[in-house]
Parts: sequence; C-alpha cells; structure tokens
Amino acid sequence: MRVDFYQLTRDPAEWVVPLLARSTLGAGERLLVVSDDADQLGRISAALWQRVADSFLAHGMAGGPHDARQPILLGSVPDPVNGARYCALADGQWREADGMNRVFLLFAPEHIDAARQTWRMLGQREGVERHYWRQDGGKWKEGP
Repeated sequence: MRVDFYQLTRDPAEWVVPLLARSTLGAGERLLVVSDDADQLGRISAALWQRVADSFLAHGMAGGPHDARQPILLGSVPDPVNGARYCALADGQWREADGMNRVFLLFAPEHIDAARQTWRMLGQREGVERHYWRQDGGKWKEGP
C-alpha cells in the first residue's frame, strides 16, 4: 500500500480532494473520501461539482441506495462499498484502510504531531510505501 501524506499549508482539504479525485478517476480507479466532520463532507461534495472546471466528478454520500455505483463515495468510515482501492482521509485522522492500494492522508499544520506518529507507525509495516507532500506556492512538492 502507498500512503501519501499531504500537509495542507495553503489550501484546505475541500480544495485538494477534487484534484486527487480527478487524478484517481483518470487512473481508472474509484475513490473513497472519509471524514468524521459532516460539514466538511458537505463542502467536499460542493467542491467536487465546482472546483475542477474541466471535469465532471460524479459522487455520492455513503448510505444511499446506489453506493456501489458511485465512482467517488463520501462517508465517515473507511468502508469501500463502491469498490474503491484509493482512499482520501480528508480530516487528517488515520484510519486503517484494509484492502486499499493507495491512501491520501490530508492534514493541517495543527495535526502534524499525529501525522508524524502515523508516519513512524507505518514505517514499521512491511509493504507500506510512504510519501510526503507539501505545498510550495500553488504546487505540490515531494520532500522532507
């Protein structure tokens, strides 16, 4: 499993998730977006319709009758009923995401200590590839 740590120093998760979603769908994958904050999920839902001008990012909220058909599913638990192999943890809280090929952990600067703990914990697991991304102006750069 690959885990990408995104430290959000400029843009909120609501702006970053649509970009990750577009890339995920472009790779032929489905995405599960997880947050305990219902308001944040609502803002992400709105951003999926409005943020990326050249893309139609169809999605749904978990708990609906058509969850399995959703290319992007938003919910509060990492249960990929839509068959997603990619998961975005939008609220910065690590959750075990069994069966995922790739996990995006988006965290604000005030959650850096928890992100560091997660980085160390995942570093002890076999088969986990970790990457760290930071915002540099308007671009994302990989690095320390």
